[in-house]
Amino acid sequence: MLASLFGRLNWDSIILVKEFEDPDLQLLITSGAAAAIPLGGIFLVLLLWYLKWWKPLLGWLTSVDHKKIGVMYIIFSVVMLFRGVVEAVLMRTNQAVALNGGFLSSDHFNQLFTTHGTNMIFFVAMPFLIGLINVAVPLQIGARDVAFPKLNSISLGLTGAGGFLITISLLIGQFSTGGWTNYPSYTGKLVNPGPGVDYWITAIGLSGIGSTLTGVNFAVTIYKMRTKGMKFMRMPLFTWTALATSILLIFAMPPLTAACVMLGLDRYLDFHFFTNDQGGNLMNFINLFWMFGHPEVYILILPAFGVMSELSSTFAAKRLYGYTSIVAATMCIAVLAFFVWLHHFFTMGQSTTVNAAFGIATLLISIPTGVKIFDWLATLWGGRIRLNTTPVIYLCGFLVLFVLGGFSGIILANPTLDYQVHNSLFLVAHFHNVIIPGTLFGILAGIHYWFPKMFGFRLMESYGKVTAWLWSIGFVITFMPLYPLGLMGMTRRTVDYTDPAYVPLMLVSGAGSLLLGLAFLFLIITFWRSIVNRKQLATPIGDPWDGRTLEWWTPCPVPEYNFAVLPEVDSRDAFHTAKERGDAYAPIEKYEDIKIPSNTYFGLIIGILGCGLGFGLVWYMWWMAAGSFLAALATIIVYAFLPEREQVIPAEEVRRVDENWRREARETYGVTRDDEITEANKGLARPDVVPG
Repeated sequence: MLASLFGRLNWDSIILVKEFEDPDLQLLITSGAAAAIPLGGIFLVLLLWYLKWWKPLLGWLTSVDHKKIGVMYIIFSVVMLFRGVVEAVLMRTNQAVALNGGFLSSDHFNQLFTTHGTNMIFFVAMPFLIGLINVAVPLQIGARDVAFPKLNSISLGLTGAGGFLITISLLIGQFSTGGWTNYPSYTGKLVNPGPGVDYWITAIGLSGIGSTLTGVNFAVTIYKMRTKGMKFMRMPLFTWTALATSILLIFAMPPLTAACVMLGLDRYLDFHFFTNDQGGNLMNFINLFWMFGHPEVYILILPAFGVMSELSSTFAAKRLYGYTSIVAATMCIAVLAFFVWLHHFFTMGQSTTVNAAFGIATLLISIPTGVKIFDWLATLWGGRIRLNTTPVIYLCGFLVLFVLGGFSGIILANPTLDYQVHNSLFLVAHFHNVIIPGTLFGILAGIHYWFPKMFGFRLMESYGKVTAWLWSIGFVITFMPLYPLGLMGMTRRTVDYTDPAYVPLMLVSGAGSLLLGLAFLFLIITFWRSIVNRKQLATPIGDPWDGRTLEWWTPCPVPEYNFAVLPEVDSRDAFHTAKERGDAYAPIEKYEDIKIPSNTYFGLIIGILGCGLGFGLVWYMWWMAAGSFLAALATIIVYAFLPEREQVIPAEEVRRVDENWRREARETYGVTRDDEITEANKGLARPDVVPG
């Protein structure tokens, strides 16, 4: 009876028990990661108890404030980034010493590259970007919140549930060994009956639903919640890229969710969608996956493009060059992203005509990306660029390194060349050459740029600049050697090798991975030292960079209701225009009560039940899976009938806070660009306009 209650879960499923019963090096490495989960949990509980943070934490977890939800996405991503960096260092270090055998077993190495890819795409890059979108977009369009605040909380809960499942696989069972793409028939039940593939299916399935809901939420928010006068062609570029990303999420995530459901049906109920017999066809999975997979590349890159657009204009003190062409390029990319998926499997037997068509489409999508690059360079040209600021270091690294990654993508768009290097480290170098400078640099620059809006103080520039340089140099040393290694014939996903010619470049790459680990450490140090010195770094007036868009027209940190009075927009850079007129901080005559949605347990409950559903399915604990599903359905029905609860901020309270802020802004003497990164910057930067 007890055995049936726990399905296929038993004591031997726990990694720490395995290490105790039969110790070896592989299990020791795995057990170290597994032990971090309970130990980290105990430490967190003790810390919350000691600091008496339980009540504030619950307030955050039940909040529907878009800014708090954005911050929680970002914190979640930083935690998952730690895991991703550790896995990357382990893999590169193993390959550096893997001539005739490294210190990792093939099975452990397979798990590492599978969890690394899955984690970095779905639980680092996407939540990071969704977090930035949550923080900035409602402010940029002059809204009080997103269109569906509760849905925003649910999306976070489902993403957290997926993250829980991929994390708990470190401690209980193991993760899939099928790569981040998880192709059948290798991931079918006959070949891979263990819990690893089921962890992948449930983690990706739940987070995918959350991402789809996010796309719907922000598309509606941008379409319907813009403030008065905020026409489409007055929206900031980051908002445009968020809109394009939302459209991609709405149409690209369902094929992945469908593929997960169909693969699950094959494994759980003996269906034959992707089997090798009885009408199954594994190519259907591959097509479904990459119908999501290539739009996913632009889901990751477009918001980073938006960040770079904001940075190039703000930190050059110029109006963005070619605004209309960047908008057109962004929407062209969003459309063309759905017409190039087959270039991910040129080698899988299509006709030359089909391969040629998709190769041409791949070349075409590079054109709008090139347009953006030239527009950013034109914006920077003749501007007073602040090279001593951390975001500009990331911007420069992006412009150089991302373009190099794009050039290698042009090479791979040729099917005949792709045939030669598709399964080599050349492809690994290309992918990371696009994603790290393109996405990660954009994310880190965006965090540095908007950090005052989240917490009310700037990040320390001294540590921030060291971090930016470490990421840039570490990336070059780690991944540039992979291009020649791929051309030399070294295949990807290789746990060891026998050709000594690979050793010198693999040693260089391994050393570079250690620099990337150091970069992550300095990122954490940057956060910590900035928190310690937050009083000196405070920017209460809210405009530390001489911003041009509406989010800078608020105090730091931003009130829960965002704007005391919703702004009216009459130009593209509305806040910059108001500063030029001299009335940006003029007194407001009339204030009104503001209604904002109250906290809700809805998203938290759905997230917890998602964890139960996924864990129950993985371990065949049908009572847990069914109970969690039915409880989630009941929760949705109950909350659908509950009346909406709102919190009312009295007009007098709004007046008091807003008038104090405006008075302080009028009485404060703004800093120049030369003092921008000093303690003198209290959030009021003196306008420094460059013609053009």
